[in-house]
Amino acid sequence: MQTSIDEKLSILQNYSACDVSDALLKLQKVPEGATARAGHLADFVPFPRAADRSANAPKIIAPASTFKFIPKSDPVPTTESSETHGFPTGTHWVDFARPGTIAVIEQPTGQHCAVLGGIMAARMKYLGVKGALVNGRVRDLSEIRECQLPVWARATSTVGTAAEAKPGLHNVPVSLGGVTVYPGDIIFCDPQEGVVTIPRELLDQVLELMPKLVAMDDNVKEAVLQGSSVFDAFKKFRTKI
Repeated sequence: MQTSIDEKLSILQNYSACDVSDALLKLQKVPEGATARAGHLADFVPFPRAADRSANAPKIIAPASTFKFIPKSDPVPTTESSETHGFPTGTHWVDFARPGTIAVIEQPTGQHCAVLGGIMAARMKYLGVKGALVNGRVRDLSEIRECQLPVWARATSTVGTAAEAKPGLHNVPVSLGGVTVYPGDIIFCDPQEGVVTIPRELLDQVLELMPKLVAMDDNVKEAVLQGSSVFDAFKKFRTKI
């Protein structure tokens, strides 16, 4: 019987973001001269931060739905993609957030305004969105805490979106610190370790490889605790996969 996406996401809960990156480091082909990122989305932290890095905070794992913001002064895209990925007159961008997903928001680099606040977070929560990952700034932290939408971002602001930014497109590839996230890719927010993205076409391979890598490392740790040198433990237990 074929495993459903929900079952696969449930299996992922048993692993850490580090386990995911270990698998992606072996699976992803990196262009010559490029640095391997292994899915890591750097420098995202949970907001509000009272429970930051709490061992009891749950992992948030779900497919990505994406939103691309643009500078306020830029024209709204009028390419062919805007017909299916834009925001028609009389609509609001947040109403395009999809239930069961993590809303991944790209904000233009260098802006000081927020692109997600309390009202947007409350609407996402009502729509059944699992969380929001903002490549930029958020505000209204008390309201975000109140509505209980898990939010990860880079920083905060007191300034509303309209000061500098506006929604451009949705359901398109977005860039998060040099890592491209496509709609449907799996976002893995781990309160202990950070955030990683799994390309949807590699999900099955990641799930197959991770148990093998974790078992090898468990054997290495046990050997080290019993007095083995790391060199010898690696040589004995870290086989090539």
